[in-house]
Order: sequence, then structure tokens, then C-alpha cells
Amino acid sequence: MNYKSIEMPIISSKKTKITARYQVFLSIVFCLISTHLHAETKIAILDFELNDVTLAPRIPAEIERTASIKGMLEGELKKADYKIIAIDLSKQQQANAGFGYLFDHNDVAAALAKKSGADYVLVGRLHKPSFLFAYIIGHLVNAHNGTLLGNYTVETKGGDKKLTLKAVETFADNIDNDLDNKYTPPPPVSR
Repeated sequence: MNYKSIEMPIISSKKTKITARYQVFLSIVFCLISTHLHAETKIAILDFELNDVTLAPRIPAEIERTASIKGMLEGELKKADYKIIAIDLSKQQQANAGFGYLFDHNDVAAALAKKSGADYVLVGRLHKPSFLFAYIIGHLVNAHNGTLLGNYTVETKGGDKKLTLKAVETFADNIDNDLDNKYTPPPPVSR
């Protein structure tokens, strides 16, 4: 067999080192930028409303549980690097024309959130049709255009704080599935 020799250009090792360093530098910059952009999803969570249609509505324990949902949800979404945007309660009350108004009017909720610098707003309620269970319900709205991004319903049994937290974790996972998909709920506690 007759082999022909192939002449390869000689590459200076100095030039190779500079090119390699430049590629590493660009890779690091790209990673930092993409991580920073990905971590900046801003979401406003409005106070949850209690829709209690039981025979003994609005008992103090249910009012307290409803008020705790927002804080639990903010905590879970912060674990996934969402930036929580606070909306002053007085501004929320001013925009709300009555029970369920912001829940039913995505455009008004979106405008309220957009003024505060949020990308999304979650408008929620605790619907309690029975003493045995309740539903955490929420609408995720794009603050820039007012479109409904997600409608979520998670059932919680009884009024126990641990069970409410588990429902909130599921709720946060559902929201995250429509946004950045970074949240991992805690594993179930085995007995």
C-alpha cells in the first residue's frame, strides 16, 4: 500500500492556550448569565380568600389556616429560586371590588402585579365545602398580558397544619410545572 503523507499545519501551543482560555471564559460567562436569567422568575402571591360554605362558616381556625397558605406557598417557591414580589395589602384591597373579584378578573390581578414588578400573579382561595376536606384553588396569571397560565385545585383533608403544608407543596409543584420546573417537593414522611 502506498500511503501519502499528510502535512498538518503546526499550531502554536501559545495560541491554543489562549483559545482554550477564551472558550472556558465564555462558557463560565454563559453559565452565569443563563443561571441568573433562569432564577429571576418573579411571582406575586395575593392573600388567599376563604370561601367557607359549611354550616359553621369562618371559624377562627379556618381564617388562620387560610391566612397561612400564602406564607407556606411563598416559602416553597423560594426553595426553587422564585423571586417573591410583595404587593401591599392596601393596594390589593383597593383593586378588589368584592369577594372573588380578583380571582374572577385576571386583567385586574395582572395590572396589580405588573405595577409591582412581577411577571406572574397567583390569586387563590381556600374553598371549604365540608368539615372533612377543603380545596386550595388558584389562578396563575401572566402579569404582562393578563392571560390565565394555570388553574390549580389541590384537596386537603381536615384542618391539620401538616396536611395543609403537604397540599401547599403539591400546589407549588403544579405552579412550577407551568413555569421553570425547578421545584422538588419533599419526600413523603414514612411512618
